[in-house]
Amino acid sequence: MKHRGRHRRRRRSRALRAALAGAALALTGAATMISASQATVADDPGALKPLTAPAETAALRLTEHRVPRPWLDRLSDAMGEPVGVSTVLGSADHTLRDAAKCATEEREALPVLPAATRAYCWDRGDTEGWRPGAVTTSGDADADGRWGAHRVVLSAWTRDDGTPEGGLARVSFVDADAPDRPGYASALLAVPVDRGHDYRGLASPVSGMVWYQDKLLVTTGAGGREALYVYDMDLIQRATTEADAVGRVPGGWAAAGHRYVLPAVASYRLSDTSGAARPAAISLDRGTVPGSLVASERVPADGDRPTRLWRYAFSADPARAGLPAVDSAGHVDAVEAYETGAAEVGGVLSHRPQGAARPDWYLARAAGGQDGRGTLWRQDADGARAAECGADRSQRCWSGQAGSLSYWAATGEVWSQSGRMLFALPLASVEDALD
Repeated sequence: MKHRGRHRRRRRSRALRAALAGAALALTGAATMISASQATVADDPGALKPLTAPAETAALRLTEHRVPRPWLDRLSDAMGEPVGVSTVLGSADHTLRDAAKCATEEREALPVLPAATRAYCWDRGDTEGWRPGAVTTSGDADADGRWGAHRVVLSAWTRDDGTPEGGLARVSFVDADAPDRPGYASALLAVPVDRGHDYRGLASPVSGMVWYQDKLLVTTGAGGREALYVYDMDLIQRATTEADAVGRVPGGWAAAGHRYVLPAVASYRLSDTSGAARPAAISLDRGTVPGSLVASERVPADGDRPTRLWRYAFSADPARAGLPAVDSAGHVDAVEAYETGAAEVGGVLSHRPQGAARPDWYLARAAGGQDGRGTLWRQDADGARAAECGADRSQRCWSGQAGSLSYWAATGEVWSQSGRMLFALPLASVEDALD
């Protein structure tokens, strides 16, 4: 693989390396051992292949469907004045535990290299029967890394009802202002129905999530042609009853026992084209103007085709804050697209280092059908590179259940989630491990 000079220019002091190494030992503990049964070298996905032919990019098109404003107004009139993120954070009823207080089997979900420098495990009682999904932060929402006065991490969960599609979906709001003991509260994701007289739960796993400006965009991992839903962070509604039902019930409004509910304000449908690509992992790239939504699909390890990576531009129109750019027909077209040989992609990032002519793509590849750990790749048009770890120099150094990746530019950290562990690590340490 061709190594570009800018990677060689990334130098870190011995003090920083020592600090990161010490934190890694404290957080990973017994997880630093890699089974000798794992492959020494993961399958190299090779260089990115650009997709430019109309027949190739047509499969990436989405079509926008806005929820009529009268529907949303009708819900608010019936449920009461919407609340904001600060209200949800102020009612936190659960607390994350620091990694040192997490069970060994929980910490084993953390990457080996690069290692997490901050990690937490979720309240087991609150998350029992729920599957973890995507992560985003207030670092996506605003360039200063805060939403108002708060630093916030959002984590998506899907209720495990025994089906591949999954049951209800929710988002947990984590108060990152108190990193030693972060509290959190959750809101159910919903979709308005019956012209705004009711709502139903979003019955699909959330595989990707981006909080951009005042909008929360989530990708659905299964179901029909709806691939992307959008929620307004200024339109969080209070549930008025703790009933386990969802929607209008005798005497009020229920959200499966949650205090809050987020009704969708828009959705984006897959293309009618054969082989339409369903975005799975998504992330925000602030290196473009305006910002862009980076997406990947998830192709299984035994799939017979490459994985597609692409990006959509966000709108520069203030009236469309936080929404993708559309043409006159309401279509959202990819502005850049590639194929990669990587399968089981659970997280994707695109980041352009200062002074670089083009961005690097980072792919968190899950273990797939193999036991053990996944692989974190850096890929571009020249080739791919992965971190190596253990005595056998295995490239399977990442978390086995590779989750979404979210870059917090204000702190230089990458956030992700695997199993019951929520964790962060500096992008600088990712580069050190890869270089």
